[in-house]
Amino acid sequence: MDRRHVLGALLGLLALGAAAMLADVLGTTFFAVTVTYLLSPLREELVRHRLSPWGASLFSTATAVLAVVVLAAPLVFVVAIRLDTIIAFLSSLPPTVTIELYGMSTTLTLAETRTAVVAFGRQLARSFALAAPVLALKLTVFVMVLFALLSHTAETHRALIALVPHSYRDVVRALSRRTRATLFGIYVLQAATAAGTFAVALVLFFLLGYPYFLTLAVVSAILQFLPVVGPSVLIGLLAVAHLVVGDPVRAALVFLLGSLLVAWLPDVLIRPRLARETADLPGSLYFVGFVGGLLTLGPVGVIAGPLAVALVIEAADLLTDELNQVPISED
Repeated sequence: MDRRHVLGALLGLLALGAAAMLADVLGTTFFAVTVTYLLSPLREELVRHRLSPWGASLFSTATAVLAVVVLAAPLVFVVAIRLDTIIAFLSSLPPTVTIELYGMSTTLTLAETRTAVVAFGRQLARSFALAAPVLALKLTVFVMVLFALLSHTAETHRALIALVPHSYRDVVRALSRRTRATLFGIYVLQAATAAGTFAVALVLFFLLGYPYFLTLAVVSAILQFLPVVGPSVLIGLLAVAHLVVGDPVRAALVFLLGSLLVAWLPDVLIRPRLARETADLPGSLYFVGFVGGLLTLGPVGVIAGPLAVALVIEAADLLTDELNQVPISED
């Protein structure tokens, strides 16, 4: 057996052993690796502009940390500041609600749903308080791994590509391109669309007179990461809530404006301008990868699921091209 392949197999075994022993930070390491894929072009561009490799790696790492802080800050605000208010509001809801609309009425029982949602909110608050120190440690690990990978990007790439036979290196490059494009779509495109959704929702909910317009805008931005349905879930719940209290005009207003400006407009304005850089992954398959990865792997599956689906599609395309290049013999 070739010495390179023996060393490659040894590397794989050691990596599996390390993954087993470091399982608690495996998800953090995975996120750091995926972010490295996206930041490598930035680092290379900085190096081409006469910045030292160490300085370029440090700047790229700082950019990633700043992006994480900016994106996480609204969520932390909602959980830490507004969660008690939301729980108090849910607790104040009556056990039953009667809806009257155009001469017809129906009664909804909210007791069990209210109790379950309140219990979930309180558990979420306790979990967040307990997880804060752990999250701080994982953020430290994320930064260290990211900086280490960026500092040795060229060496790592050469070491991995050297294990691949020359006739298959085009396959590795194709999979690498698909990986970067998919990660761009998951991270950059989704984050940009979420930021646009937050800005539009903040203005809309403020103009509609909602007291907690900032919280609603944050929730809308978070839901933007949920494929296919997105902020439509929140808009629908708000419309139903207004119907419950007998305000059909306000329900129609928030449903129409919210669906148009919050759920639809950011996709139309932002996605087409960035979609050129993303992988050609249909929305239905992205949804399958998102939900399947989330249910199977937890939070890390939000990235790993769609990425796995994208790589399967790329491998299928490569196989199709290879088969079409083979001439078919005629009897």
